Amino acid sequence: MNILLAEDQTMIRTALASLLRLEAGFSVTEAADGDAALTLLKQQPFDLLLSDIEMPGLTGIELAQHVQQQKLATKVVIITTFGRAGYVKRAMEAGVGGFLLKDAPVAQLVQAILQVMAGKKVVDSELLLNSLGEQDPLSEKERQALRLAADGKSTSDIAAALYIAEGTARNYLSEAISKLHAANRIDAARIARQKGWL
Repeated sequence: MNILLAEDQTMIRTALASLLRLEAGFSVTEAADGDAALTLLKQQPFDLLLSDIEMPGLTGIELAQHVQQQKLATKVVIITTFGRAGYVKRAMEAGVGGFLLKDAPVAQLVQAILQVMAGKKVVDSELLLNSLGEQDPLSEKERQALRLAADGKSTSDIAAALYIAEGTARNYLSEAISKLHAANRIDAARIARQKGWL
């Protein structure tokens, strides 16, 4: 099985890759961030993408969306430190087959990978229960604008990055602030990140 492992923390990535390579029939290619993973996905086929969520460049969910949009045969399993409910719903909508916390035992991860490859869905039970609660109120554009605001980008920078008018960028930000009952754009980004909506 040809696995692409996308994880920006070097120690975790190399340790996980080493453990997975001990499994019979597992071949692992490492990507240090979301952008590197996307480049590799475009270059060659992988049976499985095993990805962190929060990384420089593309997030794990954005990589899953790419796999879905391009109709790649690649299955996707997300591993994360953050048990944020909003992530699970967004990941499932992006066609993710498995969603596990990084503190799960390696044997559990291997089992999950095999189940996902067999066409099953595997989600950490604690995460699943949490995800049944709150609904994500943000639109995709509001989420993108907030993510850029959280990175310290100005309204004009956000507008340029999203190929929209500055007034439209301002509207996305004010809508997000209003929906999240936040004091400002930074507060809104903080709230959205805590909920797993960013």
